[in-house]
Amino acid sequence: MAKINRIKITVLKRFSPSEVFKTSPVTPVDVEAFGACETFKEGQEFIVEKLKMPEGFCTKAWMSISGDVRILSFGCDFPWFKEKGVTINCCIDGLRPVIFKIERI
Repeated sequence: MAKINRIKITVLKRFSPSEVFKTSPVTPVDVEAFGACETFKEGQEFIVEKLKMPEGFCTKAWMSISGDVRILSFGCDFPWFKEKGVTINCCIDGLRPVIFKIERI
């Protein structure tokens, strides 16, 4: 059976809609409360064990990055990075993206 490596996910940056767009393409229900993603904090870290989504991790964000987590977990690398066992990816939330560093540990 193949070895499944542990993965560390680090939240690098959260963006609010005003950082992504000059004018929002849609109007949120509560404009005042619609800032950067509330689920994550910059610098927050999560450990992935046996390819399972970490507790407290956003399902939408997990769907966005789980393919990269799987690739690194099985020991593969991304050839466009000099560093082995690392990649950068983001949540698919088009208004409030979150950027993650994903690394094999």
